[in-house]
Amino acid sequence: MIEFLSNDTNGTLSVLWTFLPMVLILVFMYIILYLPQRKQDKKDAAMRASIEVGDTVVTIGGVVGRVAAINEKDDTFVLETTSDRVKIRFRRSAISSVEKLDMGTSGKDAAKKDTPAKKN
Repeated sequence: MIEFLSNDTNGTLSVLWTFLPMVLILVFMYIILYLPQRKQDKKDAAMRASIEVGDTVVTIGGVVGRVAAINEKDDTFVLETTSDRVKIRFRRSAISSVEKLDMGTSGKDAAKKDTPAKKN
């Protein structure tokens, strides 16, 4: 009876050692591939949710323009593309990148950034 249990334990260990590399590969793939992609997806969703009227937007198709209007109900926005005021409606999921409109900088702050610093 004791001999039977020891043989069964060795057989179980053999099966575990067989599947251990496969399990380790799956864990490694999860850590290396899935977690960074999920983090990037959250960052992209936050970027798309933060657009405001006046922001410069580049779509995944390469269209560049300023946001003219946002429709929260059907998750779209209107993009004004040229000085001729051509307006195109896009879904938020079509946004590739956003450059925020910087209205917080005063004239004095902008002048300080443009002038080189004096050396003592």
